[in-house]
Amino acid sequence: MPKVYARRRLSILAAATGLIALAGVFNGPTASAALPTPVSAATARTYLASLTVATENRTGYNRDLFPTWITISGTCDTREYVLKRDGTSVVTNSACTATSGSWHSVYDGANWTAASDLDIDHLVPLAEAWDSGAGAWTTAQRQGFANDVTRPQLLAVTDNVNQSKGDKDPAEWMPPLSSYACTYVRAWVQVKYYYNLKVDSAEKSKLSSVLSGC
Repeated sequence: MPKVYARRRLSILAAATGLIALAGVFNGPTASAALPTPVSAATARTYLASLTVATENRTGYNRDLFPTWITISGTCDTREYVLKRDGTSVVTNSACTATSGSWHSVYDGANWTAASDLDIDHLVPLAEAWDSGAGAWTTAQRQGFANDVTRPQLLAVTDNVNQSKGDKDPAEWMPPLSSYACTYVRAWVQVKYYYNLKVDSAEKSKLSSVLSGC
């Protein structure tokens, strides 16, 4: 099974939204409402207890082993799908590229009106997934992980904040807005559990600590 992390600047990628493959206006919820709702804290604690604790190994990692972005519908790819899902009054052109709209970044509370100011974050980074089990996956499994819009794994956030996160796990990086901590770790644990990924000891300790206060 796979996992993903994106720090590509949201410039002009040809694609996106699986919901509308034509130009038009998409009146969607804000980013905080659009991310698939993570499991409850109680469920996350149960999931976390079942995850295998192991040392991570990045040998052989290459981001190209996680193909992104794939076509969701028509000319719309994963990136534009998430931009539409996470934005408000998003307008797209015939290539499904977002030409206007507004976005709220749940990591830092910033508001944006240009898609180029946003990155699509892989909540569980691709490299972190590789470290914790995705190295044994097939390319198709890694592609599925990198473009998963069903689990709480992809969301539009401020580009610089996403780039500061890099491939760090929660023991090394948490969203600047402490009010988003519970949602973040619940989503992290859900994704790791679904994809049967391991956690290292420091990561598990941090996740346990945050979840205990949720």
